[in-house]
Amino acid sequence: MKIEAENRCCGEQGDPVSIRIKIRSLVMLMTFSAVAMTVVYLPSAAAADKAQVIKKSDIESLPGYWGRTDAGYFLELKDISMDGTLKAAYFNPRSINVSRAEWKRNEGRLTLFIELRDTNYPGSNYSLTYDPGSDKLSGTYYQAVQRRTFTVEFIRRK
Repeated sequence: MKIEAENRCCGEQGDPVSIRIKIRSLVMLMTFSAVAMTVVYLPSAAAADKAQVIKKSDIESLPGYWGRTDAGYFLELKDISMDGTLKAAYFNPRSINVSRAEWKRNEGRLTLFIELRDTNYPGSNYSLTYDPGSDKLSGTYYQAVQRRTFTVEFIRRK
C-alpha cells in the first residue's frame, strides 16, 4: 500500500496530467531547437545577395596572364565557370602540367587552388586569394620536392 501512495503522489506513468506535461516540454524543446538552428545556420538574404554580386564580378576579373612578383613564373587563367572549374596553365618558364585547378568562395573571398604534377613538381600547389581592390592574387606556394611553403603574390600581366 505504501508504494501505491507514493506513485499517486508523484503521478503514475499513464496519468493524463503527467503525459500532457511531458508533451508540452517536448514541444517547447523542439521549438527552441528549431529557432536556434535557424539563427545559427541560415545566412541573411542580404548577405547571400551580396555574395552573388561579388562572385560574378570577381569571376569576370580572373581570366588573363598573371606573373609572380618574386620570379619568372606565370599563370594563365581562362574558361572560368560558375561551378568552380577553370583552366589554368603554368610556366616556369617552360610549361608545367596543371593537374587540378578550381576556385571557390571562402568566407566571402574568391580563392583558387592550382595543383602541379610534372617532373620536379609532384603535387606542388598554389592556394591563392583574389583581391579585387588591388587586382592581385596572393597566398602560398607549396613546393613538394623541398616540402616547404612560400608566401607568393601574382599581378596581372598585360
